[in-house]
Amino acid sequence: MSASTKTVVTTDEAPAPAHTFSQGAAKGGLLQVSGQGPMDPATNEYIAAGDVKAQTLRTLENVKAILTAGGASVEDVLMFRVYLTKREDFGAMNEAYGEFVAANVSSGDLPARTTVFVDLPHEVMLVEIDALAVTS
Repeated sequence: MSASTKTVVTTDEAPAPAHTFSQGAAKGGLLQVSGQGPMDPATNEYIAAGDVKAQTLRTLENVKAILTAGGASVEDVLMFRVYLTKREDFGAMNEAYGEFVAANVSSGDLPARTTVFVDLPHEVMLVEIDALAVTS
């Protein structure tokens, strides 16, 4: 990817964006993955209502698919931003996140992360996650 050209990243392995944004965008050696939620890309249905751990794992798999499509991996992530709807879900989200990162970051060089508590666009969504990665 050219450093001066913005490239839109798309993949069928993650849910299509429902609004006016791209799954990901890359420029200058950086790849920004748009916020992903717990939607199954095969069915376009939200999964695991009420189960933040299962939703976190599905969400991270969606992020990973976009990273891969953009020429990056979880190992290349500088920063994850996690948005949760309930403070009491932090522990279960953190457990799922830890499992995912351990399985996908073999170097042990962990990415940075921020977690905030918010309202999300769809009531069934307990979590949304975006990522910023380096592609070169």
